[in-house]
Amino acid sequence: MATSSLSFETFSNIIDGELVGSAVTSRTVNPATLEENAEVPLSTVDDVNKAVRVAQRAAKVWAEVSWNDRKAALEKFAQALEEHKEEFARMLNKEQGKSIFWARFELTNSVEHLRGICQLSLPEEIIEDTPQGKITTHFKPLGVVAGITPWNYPVVLACGKIGPALLTGNAFILKPSPFTPYCSLKLAELGTRFFPPGVFQALSGDDGLGPLLTSHPDISKISFTGGVETGKKVMAACASTLKRVTLELGGNDPAIICADVNPATMAEKIAQFAFANSGQLCMAVKRVYVHESIYDQVLATLVRIVEAEGQKLQAGDENAIGPITNEPHFERTKELFASIEHEKLTVATGSTKPLTDRKGFFFLPTIIDNPPDSSTIVQQEQFVVGRG
Repeated sequence: MATSSLSFETFSNIIDGELVGSAVTSRTVNPATLEENAEVPLSTVDDVNKAVRVAQRAAKVWAEVSWNDRKAALEKFAQALEEHKEEFARMLNKEQGKSIFWARFELTNSVEHLRGICQLSLPEEIIEDTPQGKITTHFKPLGVVAGITPWNYPVVLACGKIGPALLTGNAFILKPSPFTPYCSLKLAELGTRFFPPGVFQALSGDDGLGPLLTSHPDISKISFTGGVETGKKVMAACASTLKRVTLELGGNDPAIICADVNPATMAEKIAQFAFANSGQLCMAVKRVYVHESIYDQVLATLVRIVEAEGQKLQAGDENAIGPITNEPHFERTKELFASIEHEKLTVATGSTKPLTDRKGFFFLPTIIDNPPDSSTIVQQEQFVVGRG
C-alpha cells in the first residue's frame, strides 16, 4: 500500500516544489471513449523563466549532494512510484489509451528503469600517476537539463531521462507531450517528496512550450524523444545556444525472416512487436520480409493471431489492442489506410476503415499481403510522433 495519497483528480505544474496552476488551461480526451480528461495548465514564458531560474539555483545545491545521497533519493522515488503503480496505470490508460494490462507493464518497466539507473556509477579514471604529475578524468553536472517526451510511452520515457539527470547532480525540467501530460505532472508532484525544491520540475503546455525550452540560454542540455521532423527543429534550436542535445527519433523498422526458422514461432514474435501499443512504438516492426519458402506459413499464422486480437478488441477485453492515442495520429492513420485502397493492395486481414461501433480512435489490427516496395505503406513509417 502507498504510504501517502496522491490525487489524480487535479493536475498542476510543479515549480520550485509547489503545485502551480495557470490562467489558461487545456484538456485532452480519453482516446478509447472520447470523454474529456481533467484540466491541465498551459505554461507561459514567465513559467518557463521562473522554472529555469529556480533550477539554476537548485542545481548548484544538488550538485554538492553526494552521489550516494542522490542515489538514495532516487531509490525512494522509485519505491514510491511502485507503491502508486496502479493509480498511474489507470491514468495512463485514460490519457494514452493502452490497455490496463500494458499500462501496468509500462509502470513496472519505469520502476525497473529507475532502479537500474541507480546501479550505475561514474568513477574517476586515472590517466597518469607519476612522480611528475597525476592526470584524472572526472565528471561534473551540466546544470539545468530539460526532457521533452512523446505521447506513446510517456512514463517510462520520462523515467529514462529523470533518473540519469538527477543521479548525476543536475536539475531537471520535464516537458510532456500535450496529448499525455497527466502522469508526467504526477511524477514531478511525487518527486517533491524526495528532492529539494527546484531539482525536479514539470511544465505542461502546447506546441509553443518546447521551443521556449530548446532555445533558452540557461538550459544546458535537451533530451528529446519524438519524431524526426520535430527532432530537426530541436537540434536547430539547441544550436543557437550551443547546448548539448540528445535525440531519440523514429524509424521504419523491418524484420527479416529467413528460411531456417520455425514459421509459427517467428510469426508470434512478429505479431507481438508489430502491434504492441497499437503499433505506436518507434521500435515496432512495420515491414516484414519473409523467405518465399515459408511465406505462406508465416502469413497464415500472423492472420490467425491478429484476427484473435481483433476479436478481443471488439469485445472490449482489457488485454486488447488499444486505440490510436490522439486525433491527429488517427487522421494520419486513416490517410495511410486510404492509400492502401487507392493503390489496390491486398488486405490479408483487418480493415482499412475505422471501427464504427466504438466511440474512440479504433482500427482493427490489419495485415497487408506482399505490398510492393514503392507503396506508401512500405515507404512511410506508420507510426510518427508529430508533436513532442
